Amino acid sequence: MKNQKKNRIWNAVKIPLFAILCSLVAAGVVIAVTGSNPFRAYYALLQGSGLAPKSSYANYKSMLTDFLSYVNFFTPMIFAALAVAVALRAGLFNIGVSGQMLAAGFTATVLVGYSGLGAAVAKPLVLLIGMAVGGLAGALVGFLKYRFNINEVVSTIMLNYIFQYVASFLINTYYVDPVSRQSVEISAAARLTLMDLPIGNLKVEIPLGIIAALAAVVLVWILFDRTKLGYELKAVGFSRSAARYAGIRVGRCMVLSMTISGMLAGLAGVTYYLGYVGTIQPKVLLSTGFDAIAVSLLGNNNPFGIIFSTMLISLISKGSTYMRSAAGVDAEIASVITGVILLFSACSVYIRWKLERRKQEAGQTAKEGK
Repeated sequence: MKNQKKNRIWNAVKIPLFAILCSLVAAGVVIAVTGSNPFRAYYALLQGSGLAPKSSYANYKSMLTDFLSYVNFFTPMIFAALAVAVALRAGLFNIGVSGQMLAAGFTATVLVGYSGLGAAVAKPLVLLIGMAVGGLAGALVGFLKYRFNINEVVSTIMLNYIFQYVASFLINTYYVDPVSRQSVEISAAARLTLMDLPIGNLKVEIPLGIIAALAAVVLVWILFDRTKLGYELKAVGFSRSAARYAGIRVGRCMVLSMTISGMLAGLAGVTYYLGYVGTIQPKVLLSTGFDAIAVSLLGNNNPFGIIFSTMLISLISKGSTYMRSAAGVDAEIASVITGVILLFSACSVYIRWKLERRKQEAGQTAKEGK
């Protein structure tokens, strides 16, 4: 029994790594065809994300500042991918993460970002508002699914449009910056990233949200593997009729899963809009919520796997600008690399099936030989 569990854990790690390795080789061929050196391109991605040193730095910048900027960049993605994973656990597809992020970020911006509250009150309040607004949006989707059997994909897409255009109308009417045409920048006290903090001769950005993100990873893991609710969500995700027959309250599980998913999406929203950027661009719905679906699947919907898949996908996105300048590779190639990685990751189910089938055939041959 222990050996089987170890094999499952090893396969859960080995198969995604094999898929990523194959995708990097395939993407390297694409880069080579364009006339660039794939090894130089990959190294430039590391340099652009602060994981490798650059040949020179601007004033107040170093490898540390690049790395902290990279951490600040991928923090919202951890929350967003966790939101997708929690919904998928119950067999639901939360495609409305981007809308829930916007709703939470806009509400926290208006209520706290422009309030003039001190940092000791404002920063925790931003997180609480993000969780509350995102949770309410998710709960609404879960309730519509349970009570009226409205497909969660349809309802979340419609809510995405509602959140996007309502927020855009209010920003353009009341909160627009006439110069940038975005929302007025929030106060430093309400921002979840400490910007231009002097450390020695450097000016760094400290993403406070990463602490909450890592805590969320642990809490979601506990929810999945150590709680009754986690077991019920898994049962509902496998078969709602079987779960109902076993006495599990399926409707409650669906609403709870979408509520928790929405809370995590709300945290993604506030760590992005009140952390990474500090403003909101009207009529723009972030791709983060949609990318989070692929990131969650690449991480095998495992909370700890999501950390590494987030870092990988964010590394490619964050380092693409430097890759263009240092290695002469167009930034669009970064999207190609991401797409190839996700394509190979989608084949992980097939790879797992082939390995299991080969193992069964080997076992059957061994029996016949005896």
